[in-house]
Amino acid sequence: MLNKSAALAVLSLCISTAGAFGDEVPAAKVTDPHFQLAPGYLNKADLPDSLQLLGSPPSAGSAALARDEEARQKTIPLRGTARSDLARRDADLNFPQPAENFSCAMGVQIDEQKTPYTYKLMQRVLTDAGLSTYGVKNKYNRVRPFVVHNEGTCWPDQEPLLRSDGSYPSGHTAAGWAWGLVLAEINPQRSNELLSPGISFGQSRVICNAHWQSDVDAGRIMGAATVARLHADPVFLADVEAAREEVKKAKAAGETPKTDCSAEAAALSEK
Repeated sequence: MLNKSAALAVLSLCISTAGAFGDEVPAAKVTDPHFQLAPGYLNKADLPDSLQLLGSPPSAGSAALARDEEARQKTIPLRGTARSDLARRDADLNFPQPAENFSCAMGVQIDEQKTPYTYKLMQRVLTDAGLSTYGVKNKYNRVRPFVVHNEGTCWPDQEPLLRSDGSYPSGHTAAGWAWGLVLAEINPQRSNELLSPGISFGQSRVICNAHWQSDVDAGRIMGAATVARLHADPVFLADVEAAREEVKKAKAAGETPKTDCSAEAAALSEK
């Protein structure tokens, strides 16, 4: 498992040398190191193609760009609040943090020991959803809001990497929405609870000043497209079934999240 420093250092290696994915590396150059944590389920040919599914980012002077600016302005009062702290945690794609972030919604702790199928599935889905965004990311290389406005983000250590990594669409959002969809399938009794952090995960990117709202909207499209394609993969489907069974057992055993779920709920209620 990579720690945060090691995950960030992977940037210098990138995927231009084919990295850990071998023949499964997409043609698009990937500059965000977070998607190196585990091999995905899908190979290059099966990844959703953002170049076909998405249009271009908002142009200068457009109503869409004005909407992006308005959405950014609305998040400024949240800086320094508990919601901003949650957005910072959402920014960390190094495991086990993402599993922690969805444990309250799942109703049981998602971890490598007690729910290994769910944990590993989340790692692999992260890779597929993240890689699905890079065709458009690399074509347009949209500048991020914190650069445009000469500000910071909720995670200053990531800013040097983000300056050269295209803003549109949001890979974090693609992963977060994909997780919400898949985890809701694993635990359908808590589907609303699980889809909610899937949505808020993307909004955290706007709160962090790392993405525009249109980046987040497009990221959700790629997350959903990834999950749709994963349902044709037999290994993924087998892992979903195994994860469903282990979550049932965890619930029956009375396992509960380690996170302070009331504090998390309070943070999410901040608007």
